[in-house]
Amino acid sequence: MTFVLGLTGSIGMGKSTTAAFFADEGVPVWDADAAVHQLYAPGQPAARAIADLFPAAIAAAGGVDRPRLREILVADPSALDRLNAAVHPLVADARAQFLAAHRDEDMVVLDVPLLFEAGLTGVCDAVVVVSGPPEVQRERVLARGMSEADLALILSRQMPDAEKRARADHVIQTTDLESARAAVKELIFNIRKEIKRHA
Repeated sequence: MTFVLGLTGSIGMGKSTTAAFFADEGVPVWDADAAVHQLYAPGQPAARAIADLFPAAIAAAGGVDRPRLREILVADPSALDRLNAAVHPLVADARAQFLAAHRDEDMVVLDVPLLFEAGLTGVCDAVVVVSGPPEVQRERVLARGMSEADLALILSRQMPDAEKRARADHVIQTTDLESARAAVKELIFNIRKEIKRHA
């Protein structure tokens, strides 16, 4: 039985870096954002669904123009529900395929930014939240070229960091990346110890 560890955290908290630490230790990682990116490519199911819903969000090559889609979602808040209804089942299929392909592994990581918001704790045996001080979060996000307005919009759609930490089984602080890497190694060691204890 594969141990499924959910990995989540608010934007700019170091989730992608932490996911890479798990991968460096040989733990298979499924990246929800990467799955969506693939589904948005020309000819892929989500691109076709979005073409039906929001034709203006499709680029000339047939893939999803993500900045244009973001504009549509900002202009019409109800559009997000329609988008999610079309895309979430496709992402769920991709996640199920990953889990099936790695069913012989002792543990896997599901890297899902909106894990709590999407109600996915039920598919996980435990959840780890990556966190850091709000000023570090803001600095990281703005350094990527994102505006204050975009950051505020994204944060308004995400569960507050404090609530995520309260609901987590494990919390990894990412202010210092070497400490975060060490915490990942310790967590993997402890989970594998528990797996062996229950085998």
